[in-house]
Amino acid sequence: MSHLRFMKELNNLTRMDETIKGPTPRWQKKCMETSNLSINLSLNSSKKITSNSFTSSATGKTPTKRSDCKTKKTPSKSTRKSPSRVTPAKTPNGGDRFIPSRATTNFELSHYKILQQQNEQNGDKANISPTKREMQRLMGENLHGGDINNIRVLSYQVKAPAPPEGYQNPLKVLYSQTKTPASARASTRYIPQAADRILDAPEIIDDYYLNLVDWSTSNILAVGLGADVYLWNAGTGTIEQLFELDANDYVCSVAWIQEGPCLAVGTTEGNTELWDCSQMRRMRVMNGHTSRVGSLAWNSHILTSGSRLGKIVHHDVRQRDHLISTINAHAQEVCGLKWSLDGQYLASGGNDNMLHIWQSITGRNSSQPIYSFNQHQAAVKALAWCPWQNNVLASGGGACLNAIDTKSQVCALLWSGNYKEIISGHGYAQNQVTIWKYPSMTKVTDLIGHTSRVLHLAMSPDGTTVLSAGADETLRLWKCFQMDPHKKKESSDIKSVASRLKQSIR
Repeated sequence: MSHLRFMKELNNLTRMDETIKGPTPRWQKKCMETSNLSINLSLNSSKKITSNSFTSSATGKTPTKRSDCKTKKTPSKSTRKSPSRVTPAKTPNGGDRFIPSRATTNFELSHYKILQQQNEQNGDKANISPTKREMQRLMGENLHGGDINNIRVLSYQVKAPAPPEGYQNPLKVLYSQTKTPASARASTRYIPQAADRILDAPEIIDDYYLNLVDWSTSNILAVGLGADVYLWNAGTGTIEQLFELDANDYVCSVAWIQEGPCLAVGTTEGNTELWDCSQMRRMRVMNGHTSRVGSLAWNSHILTSGSRLGKIVHHDVRQRDHLISTINAHAQEVCGLKWSLDGQYLASGGNDNMLHIWQSITGRNSSQPIYSFNQHQAAVKALAWCPWQNNVLASGGGACLNAIDTKSQVCALLWSGNYKEIISGHGYAQNQVTIWKYPSMTKVTDLIGHTSRVLHLAMSPDGTTVLSAGADETLRLWKCFQMDPHKKKESSDIKSVASRLKQSIR
């Protein structure tokens, strides 16, 4: 009996008089979708559109028997697609594609260019004589009315439809970068474009070669205004007058010692005075120059001063005979002095456009510079050593590692301790304070507010605020290096963990 059942199933499968069951043909599915679309359009429109007329208008041809929707059965309700999925998306000009026009396409030119490309790939162009090649070029220009390299192969009747106003491509995210560059991430922090605070600085001397502003580690700002020196406590906001010079004398430079309340002041008489600002009294007067002292720099207990005659003097403030050494460093006035953070090197800049690097006075041949640079085109006043690389020096006008043309006079330079950036003060034409990214030296932002050139810059002890002193007799505080509170918390956590490890080791 089993073999009879098998033969019966085999006969049923091989019969050709019944309808073959299988997936619905593609043309039938297309007809069903067109029929459903026509039904939906007839319900939503006041005009009656049959499936035949819709198909004819869409294709521009009389529908054949195979695409005739009336001869096919209407799909059941369960198999119909929703109108929202069938209705095409609307675009500004009624189409979502840009199809070239075959009527205006130059097929002869296309064929000619294809043959020309094939000859170049096969190497036949090298065997053609220059005369024949020139003839082919002239024939192409005469036949096609110009240079064939500038003629399009495909031709379009109308321009591509323009997107509507305010349209944003949702697929743009697919082609964007997955990782943001470090420079873009760093520049996304908020930098206030207006000064956080403005202080009056009457009678500040508009002299490029002087250094009249310095900010101590105890958060006290010293400013030289004419013959007076004023102290501003940034924490409490109190202002005190330290002293006043004689009528014929004025302050040329001020510099705080690294640790302590001692302030050094250079005058026009060639003297360098030391003041104890905690007791508001003068401790001593040190000579050594016969002209004004326009620059000062501390290296522990060693105070270095530079004068208008180009002389550099090292003073040991602990000794009665304070003069240690004297160097004839520059041909003109010394307007910039900076010791490196490790105290090994001294950078001096002068009005003779020279920049010298001197070894510490404890080293050999300290009377001769170990490096000299003559690339500057103006007086070298702006000097700043990198806080995280002791051998990197930034100077106004140029540098060994990189140089950037600021298009204006560079009056002062500072390094940021919170970010790898440099801030510079400038003169004409914008009188701006500019922040630069290091080492790429790309501009981060400009801080504009002064109406005259920026003469001096100073950094707050916490490294978040920069003070700029301008010839417009104003002091402006810019909070441009504030730390992210999340990063600050992470760094404090790391420091606390490190301190715990040290204690456990001990």
